[in-house]
This record gives sequence, structure tokens and C-alpha cells, in this order.
Amino acid sequence: MPRFPYQIPARAALAVLLFLIVACAGSQPGLETVPRSANPMDVVNAFDSEIAGARKNQLNVLSPDWFSKAETSLSKAKKSLAGGEEIAAIFQYVDEGRSQLKTAEEMARVAQTTLPNVIESRNMARAAGATKLDGYARVEDQFLTLTKAIEENNLRLAQRDRARVNEAFRELELRAIKNQTIGEVRQLLAQAEKEGARKFAPASLALAHQKLDATDTFITKNPYEKEKMHAMAADALFYAQRLMQMTQQSRQIQTMHSEQIALWIEALLHKATRELAAPDMRNESLETQVENVVQSIAALQADHDFMIDQAKTQKEEINALKQEITDLEGQTREQQLAKERLAAKQEFNQKFTQIQNYFEPDEAEVYKQGNQLVIRLKAIQFPVGKEIIMPANYELLSKVQKAIRTFGEPDVVIEGHTDSTGSDEINEHLSQKRAESVREYLVANQTLPYSKIVAVGYGSMRPLASNETPAGRAINRRIDVVVKPQPGTSE
Repeated sequence: MPRFPYQIPARAALAVLLFLIVACAGSQPGLETVPRSANPMDVVNAFDSEIAGARKNQLNVLSPDWFSKAETSLSKAKKSLAGGEEIAAIFQYVDEGRSQLKTAEEMARVAQTTLPNVIESRNMARAAGATKLDGYARVEDQFLTLTKAIEENNLRLAQRDRARVNEAFRELELRAIKNQTIGEVRQLLAQAEKEGARKFAPASLALAHQKLDATDTFITKNPYEKEKMHAMAADALFYAQRLMQMTQQSRQIQTMHSEQIALWIEALLHKATRELAAPDMRNESLETQVENVVQSIAALQADHDFMIDQAKTQKEEINALKQEITDLEGQTREQQLAKERLAAKQEFNQKFTQIQNYFEPDEAEVYKQGNQLVIRLKAIQFPVGKEIIMPANYELLSKVQKAIRTFGEPDVVIEGHTDSTGSDEINEHLSQKRAESVREYLVANQTLPYSKIVAVGYGSMRPLASNETPAGRAINRRIDVVVKPQPGTSE
């Protein structure tokens, strides 16, 4: 086997690759990717979705300059579309933006190769809630300095400083876990003791302390066992929150006599029974009443699964009938496609009107955006600084599920938005977590498979109103659900 006189070091090979990417990006005038016969609004919406996907994949921080250029091109395309400019100009902006986005993707791959440990540490720090800590913005700026250095073909700087930035993110992660998660646990335990936990819920108090001590010890001794660390911290927080509820409920029960306690429990079960339209079994034991609720839920779930299967079967049968009609009529493919597009447009408009009627004016706004449907949830509420879906939102989200199912199995984007209060890092992270919570709710309720829903957090980047007034900030705090029907169901 012939031998080469020398081998190119990995660092040199990476530098050559980066040079080629930058050189090509600088000389390339723009890729023509848009068919000139396409609908300009559909083209701009599709590019907007591509930008959302790129942000979800962290291109905004892995290649910040090129991603920013792509977003600028998107903004120009939207303004041109709104201003009624020539279609050629709109398509040119989209072409340029896609070329810039492609370069950003290539740069991101180089960053992922050069900074794998730093990227992982950053993700873990953010997942732990480090964006709320003093000092996070400084380390984030240091990280952006690394990725911008890669964009500028300065690999030496990125490689020189990556260990320091990696360690800074690790320290933030541990601080976040201890100060944020475990810190909240300690605060809850102190509050519970102040409210009488030692008297009213001693067993729950002991268990919560046990969870806290075990978590604190484990984090100190095993700072790199990330998955177990996060699981233990979440577990400790859960038991601390449970302790608060047990203390308050036990104290309430102390003021009640035995029949009042039995009636209170019965009332809770009967409320669930009424909502489920299950038989009234208050003349049976509490165990039987609980089983009544459980089995009623199981029956509803089985019926729900059956209806979904039926809908899929009916859709397949309808598609088969459409094909048979096409074959019998002997129409050309072009004529059939034109008919299908017209029918799809009419069907989309009918469904749009139907879905508008699902929501009250103070709950949501529903509007068309090209071949997409946007449901702007005005009434959805989250606890301050948190992403938990509260029961008060279930009815609204049930209507969202109904709207999505109207289109069968469309693609859906959940967009999280905040006002400008707080830092950009906190807002972006919080909006992402809230969008993910909505996605998890929809998936858990079998609205769509996980792969059909994308969650993106925009923070305060896309305001609808001025953040200078309380009313404006309230408008900007929202969840937008973008429904994208499958081809053939809309124009």
C-alpha cells in the first residue's frame, strides 16, 4: 500500500473546510430555489418555517451572523409582499435568504465539530434554568464570540478559549441546579415548616428532606452524571411541592369532623363523575366510586382511539374513491389537479370558518396566512416565570385539538412569545419551554404524533404591540399555533 509523505492534521483539515465554506459563501450570488410560478405568499410562509426550524436547531447561536442575514432577507421578503412589490423582488429575497441559511447550516456543522463539549454544556445549563442566573449573559456572549470566530475563519481563537467557556457553562449548570431547583426546594420546606408541616404532615416533611439531602449530596459528589442529577433534582422539587399541599390539606382536615371529610372526598369524586357522564355511585364505597371514574376514563380513551382509527380508515376510503372517479372519467392529470386545488381551497375556507366558531373572541384569533391557519391563543395563561400547563387551560387546548383534527394529520408549529420584560436569554428560553409544554400536551392527548409538531420559542423578538404599556405587553405574551394542512387539503 503506498504511503503519503505526511498526514494533514485534523485541525488543519478543519481550517481548510472552513476556508472553502467562507470562500464559496462570499462568492455565491444566491441560489435560485423558488419556482417562478409559485404563489409568493406560500413561498414566504415556507421560508418563514425554514427559519423557525433553523432557530429550533440553534443556528441563531451556532452561526449568528449568517442566520441574522437570513432573517433580514425574510424580513425584506415580508415587507415586499405586504407592500405589493414585484414578485421577482420577493423571490430574490427568499433565494438570497435560503443561500444565507444554507451557509449558516454549514457553519453550524463546523461549530458542532469544533465545540461539541461546549454546546452540550450550554444545552445542559439552559435546561437546568441557568438563563435566570447572574452571569449567564456574560458566558453566552463568550460562546457567541467562539461561534463568530468560526464564521470569521479564526479557528485558533475558538479552540483556544473553548475549554474556559465549557467550564463556565458547567459551573452555571451546577449553580442553577443548586440555587434554582434545590434552592426552591429549601424555600418550600422552610415555608411548609412555618405553616405547621411538623405537626400536620410529619411523614411528608421527612420524605421531602430525605429527597433534598440525597440530591444535594449526589450533585456534589457526581457533578458529571447529568441525567441522574436532573432527575433527582426534579424529584426533590416534586416532593417539596407535594409537602406544601399535604400540609395545607391536613391542616384543613384538622378543622373538620369525620362526616365532613367523607363528604368532601365524595364531592371531589362526584364532580369528576358528572363531567364524565358516568353513573352516580355515591351510594357505593369510596373505592367503588374511584373505580367508576377510572373505568369511565378508560372507556372514553378506548372510544377516542376507535374514532381516530375510523377517521383514518374513512380518509383512505375517500382517497381510493377519488382515484376511482379520476380513472373512470379519464381526465388528464392537469385537469384533475386543477379540480383538486379548487376543491381544496373551498374546503380550506369552509374549515377556516368552522374553526373560527370554535373560539370565543377573548380566547383566540383565527386567521389565514396563505395555505396555513394561525390560531393565536390570547387566553392561555402560565404561572409567572414557568411553563406548566394549568388545568384552567385545558378547555382552550381542547378546542385547539379539535381545530387541528379538522385537518386530519397536518404539520403544526407551536410558537412561544413573551413581552420584553427581562433579559433576551430568559425570554427566549421561557418561550421555548412554554411552546414545548403545549406540544407535550397535544402529543399526550394523541392529537398528533410528536414528529408532526415543532415547538419554537421567539422570546420577545416578534411583538404585536408596543411593550411600553401593560396592555401591549399582555398582547405580546402569547402562544401561536400554526397549522399546515397536508398537500391536497388547502391551496
